[in-house]
Amino acid sequence: MDEQSKHGAFSWCELMTTDVAAATAFYTKLFGWDTEDMSMPGMTYTVVKAGGEGIGGIMPIPQEAKGMPPIWGVYVTVDDVDKTAKNAVELGAKIYMQPQDIPNVGRFCVIQDPQGAMINVITYKKM
Repeated sequence: MDEQSKHGAFSWCELMTTDVAAATAFYTKLFGWDTEDMSMPGMTYTVVKAGGEGIGGIMPIPQEAKGMPPIWGVYVTVDDVDKTAKNAVELGAKIYMQPQDIPNVGRFCVIQDPQGAMINVITYKKM
């Protein structure tokens, strides 16, 4: 079973930044990562690869988050994003970004835990 299908497993890392080109240059030199640009609605998403395997991505800070500093975020795989969002609220969390689909990837949302930390949850589309 791969990490993208294990409920509760960390499965993806993502950098939101003000300068994708500079961040890509820095991390590829620092860690020897390869990258591949993907066209996404309204932007180009840079997939980060280690040993040919996609391990994360780099993207511009989205409009709804303008003004925040660049930040690395993580995704945890869940069996059902909508159910996880509901459970999180019942446990005292806030939903920062409501569950929504990522074309050809899956469904995700952003949760802020009761202490204020943010985490992304995702259910990957079955391929």
